Amino acid sequence: MILDSAITGVVLAGGKARRMGGTDKGLLELGGKPLWRHVADTLALQVETVVVNANRHQDIYRKSGLKVIPDSLADFPGPLAGMLSVFQQEPGEWFLFCPCDMPYIPRNLVTRLKEQRNGAPVVWVHDGERDHPAIALVHRNIQPLLQEYLQSGERRVMVFMGLAGGHAVDFSDHMGAFVNVNTPEELARWQDKS
Repeated sequence: MILDSAITGVVLAGGKARRMGGTDKGLLELGGKPLWRHVADTLALQVETVVVNANRHQDIYRKSGLKVIPDSLADFPGPLAGMLSVFQQEPGEWFLFCPCDMPYIPRNLVTRLKEQRNGAPVVWVHDGERDHPAIALVHRNIQPLLQEYLQSGERRVMVFMGLAGGHAVDFSDHMGAFVNVNTPEELARWQDKS
C-alpha cells in the first residue's frame, strides 16, 4: 500500500465534549480501543504522517508515539481552532482533518477527497444527507483567512469552509461511515454492534 506523503492526517480531539458530560471523547473505548485510535489507525493506512490535536490528557495521547498539538487559542473554541493550531505547529502543505468521534471513516477518504478536489483549497465530506465539514482536506494557504475568521469571534466550520472557496465531496456510498459518537447512549449502541 502506498501512503500519501504530501498529506498530514490530523485527529481532532481538542473539544470540550459537552454532550458526553465533559468526558474526553477520544479516550472512550469502542470495541476495546479508544475512539481516537480508530480514527488515527485508519488515517495511518492512507497517509505517512498522523498527528493529534488535543487539549486534555496529552500525556495519554503522546504514549501512542504520535505528535500531540494543543490549541494555540484559549478555551477550546472548536475544530477551526484545532486546524489553525496544526497549521502553526506542523510543517506541510495539505492536511486531512477528522474528528476523534468518527471511528468508521472509510479507507478511501484521502483518495476520493484528492481526486474530487478540482483545484479547491478545501474539500469536505457529504454523506448523501449532510455535510461533515470537520472531515476535510485543507491546504495551508487558507491559514491567514482562518486566523482572521477566528479573531473576529466566528467559530462556524461550515460557514468558514464556504468562505475559503471549498466544496463538498460525495460519499453517499459510505453513508454509515460518518457516524458521530456524541452521547453515552450512542456509544452504548455502537458497543452493542462491535
